[in-house]
Amino acid sequence: MRITLRQLEVFAEVQKSGSTTQASLQLALSQSAVSASLTDLENQLNVQLFDRVGKRLVTNEHGRLLYPKAVALLEQAGEIEQLFKTDAGALRFAASTTIGNYMLPKILGTYRAVHENTPLELYISNTEDVIKSVLEFRVDMGLIEGACHSPELITEPWLEDELVIFCSPDNPLSRKDSVALDDLQSASWILRERGSGTREVLDQILFTRLPGFRVEMELGNSEAIKHAVRFGRGISCLSRRVIDEQLHNGLLAEVRVGGLTLTRTLFRIYHRQKHISNALNTFLTYCR
Repeated sequence: MRITLRQLEVFAEVQKSGSTTQASLQLALSQSAVSASLTDLENQLNVQLFDRVGKRLVTNEHGRLLYPKAVALLEQAGEIEQLFKTDAGALRFAASTTIGNYMLPKILGTYRAVHENTPLELYISNTEDVIKSVLEFRVDMGLIEGACHSPELITEPWLEDELVIFCSPDNPLSRKDSVALDDLQSASWILRERGSGTREVLDQILFTRLPGFRVEMELGNSEAIKHAVRFGRGISCLSRRVIDEQLHNGLLAEVRVGGLTLTRTLFRIYHRQKHISNALNTFLTYCR
């Protein structure tokens, strides 16, 4: 077997970009060199790794089988190159909005104080997009608020999180020690978009008990929701971590519902075929 790391690198880049032209730009090679490397790899394996659709290369079942193994080998080779250096490898991970904006900054600050030279990329999106990034090997690990049901991913409980219903201090609900579900059913709700972890949890554990509840707005940003609620557009429900400061200084008011506690589990996810690098293992110790 004479497969080289360069051939695997070319294959992985073509898989990500979908064309030899884009791969050649990323790898600083000529397009003919990329095409030749890919052809040589396919000849050695005696299979086609891509289906040719016009000028595009679409990964077929052989390419999908090879890709995670190729990426793992390339990452292990990178670790060997970094073996005798302080920082072994780079980090790429994705987090859903609440985690990325309100929880990870403290973790990253602690991590960076010790590992200041480790290359690190963080992508923040909703839970649905984070899961997709992990499935496509665009990131090493994901931190999400909602459930993940993909059999291709390993899902591990990470932290517990409390959700809080809140309103403007001028809202009549803020003046009640406890409210009933009927009060919530008649209120105007401002919610995260579908696909977010917060919305999925609320749909499952709260809104099944509020048939016919009214959605005033759906917003893809927790800060926008806080401002809309503060200025009297409706009520909402977000992680206590997101609104704790505003509750403390009186800009928002907590709505307490008798007998109702809203909690959820936050998860970390990674692909079953993903190589767990030394750098990622080190970062996970800070997440614990």
